[in-house]
Amino acid sequence: MPRILVVDDAKTMRDLLKDLLIPAGFEVVEAENGEHGLEMVGAHAIDLIISDLNMPGMDGVTMCSHLKQQGNTAPIFMLTTQTSPELKVKAKEYGVVAWIVKPHNDDVLLRGIKKVLGM
Repeated sequence: MPRILVVDDAKTMRDLLKDLLIPAGFEVVEAENGEHGLEMVGAHAIDLIISDLNMPGMDGVTMCSHLKQQGNTAPIFMLTTQTSPELKVKAKEYGVVAWIVKPHNDDVLLRGIKKVLGM
């Protein structure tokens, strides 16, 4: 069962994503900020990461930068309200494979995840 790390400071968003991902056959690990996300990647075999961009403390792009420095190869989906082209380019340099603007479409998100994971 593929394991997805959901990193978002909003518990409601983490819960919505769990409600989408678990019935679709994924195991979900949660983190409420970038620092906790780094800990969860170190503690679990993660197949894919879904991260918010704007979080207190370490933001999503900074977390991605640290993950890349640590040799992380799990694909990252950035789920955010931000549309900045500069941030998108920077995030892609750090392993972000999909930039999804909130509010997102659940079916599109699931199809993207399955495609990236080869399912």
